[in-house]
This record gives sequence, structure tokens and C-alpha cells, in this order.
Amino acid sequence: MTYPSDLTDTQWQCIEKVLEDEMLARKRAWPLRNILNAIFYVSKGGVQWRMLPSDLPPWQTVYYYYRKWRQNGFWDLLHDCLHKKVRREHGKQDSPSVGILDSQSVKTVQQGGQRGYDAAKRVKGRKRHLVVDTLGLMIMVIVHRADIDERRGGRYLLLRIASRIADFARLRVFFADQGYGGPNMREWVSSTFPRWGWRLEIINKIYKKVFVALPKRWIVERTFGWFNLYRRLSKDYELSTKSAETMIQITMIHIMLKKLSK
Repeated sequence: MTYPSDLTDTQWQCIEKVLEDEMLARKRAWPLRNILNAIFYVSKGGVQWRMLPSDLPPWQTVYYYYRKWRQNGFWDLLHDCLHKKVRREHGKQDSPSVGILDSQSVKTVQQGGQRGYDAAKRVKGRKRHLVVDTLGLMIMVIVHRADIDERRGGRYLLLRIASRIADFARLRVFFADQGYGGPNMREWVSSTFPRWGWRLEIINKIYKKVFVALPKRWIVERTFGWFNLYRRLSKDYELSTKSAETMIQITMIHIMLKKLSK
């Protein structure tokens, strides 16, 4: 039986070479394509691991690979490869020069782990902090307690990008909303990263009676809209924030595969 989240032949060809070493490592009862189909089924359908359909690989096998690839960096590698491919398809260089920041507060379920209360949005749970490029593709994500404000979370996010500056050497400017525009935030960005000439640009609200899409900001809002199509992200169901980040990464991988197969 096939599912809407299954990889097409074209999509599989996009990632087959990345998995070449894994496929040659040893013989398996289940092909890696089936394993990936099951992981994407969890992301798209939002089911628990133990509730995977019987025609997919056993949930223990699927979860083993999900966790193994999270620990050995395979999801990072696959995401970065696809990110470059999609950018090339749109005539852009591999490394973006612009990043757009925003956050999304989501509720957690009764599974424990980090959580907090976002008083501004009245949400008890976690906050997803995201930087995307001008295509809406994810550059970096960090998940933390919802009670950490935008400026503090934004600093964590930029520091994480800085730790991988070799992959983002062209980044120069970041756009964000007024939540990041508190005292000294711009100064912190320019003084902390003077070597790369980073700067933060705050986009102010446009006060009109009708809805107006804010310049650049609508791009990251659209990315959060893409997340709404994946039920695993409707809430934060993960025990650890690292697992929550990985599930967002898997969602973006599936989104980029669909873009490449159009």
C-alpha cells in the first residue's frame, strides 16, 4: 500500500547517493527507502511510532534509524544537500546572504521535557526559533522553552549559525520583527560578529485597516504555514528539544524533496 507521504522515484533519486554508504554497509530486512517512507509517514500523519501501519517496517526498526541518523548527523547532511539543490534550481548560490528570523510558540503534550509559559501568546510549551532564506528554506532551527523571549532566543540561534559559519559564509543581514528590536539587540549582533559584518534589520508593523504582508517577514510566516500541513508539528510531541529540532528538519527535507520533484 502506498501513502501520500511516500517518496516518489524522482525524490528517491535525489537522496539515493547520500545514502550510498549506508546501503552498502550491510544487508537489511527492510530497504532504506521503506524506512524513510515510514519516518515521513510519522511526520506527515502525526502518528505515534508504535501506531505505524503493519505494511510499513516495524516501529522499532524505524525509530532505530531515526535516532541513529539524528546522532550521527545524517539528517544534517541530507538537509544541507537538498537545501543547496533547491537553491541551485532557483538560480541562487549554495550559501544564502539573507536570513529572516521568527519564532513560533506551540503547546506540548504530557511527555515531560523542557517547557515554559509564553505570556505574550498565552501558550504553555516550547518555542521554535527559525531562520530561513529568501526562498523560505530553513537555515537553522533551535527549540527551547516558551518563556525565553525573542531577543534571548534569537541570540542562541545566531550563535548556533556562527558555529557553522563555514556553511553560511555569505550571510550578512538578518530581518526580524519588533520582538527582536529591544535595546542593544542590533548592537549585540554587530559587536558579537564583527568579523563577518552581520547586521540586524527590524521590520516595523504597518498600521492599516487591511492586512498587509510585511516585507521579508511574510517569507518565514509562509514556512510556518508549511509546517501546519505536517501533523507531527501541530504540537510539540517530542520528549527532548533535540528530537523536536530533528522532526522539524525531517519536515523540511520532505518539503524540499517535493519542490525538487515538481
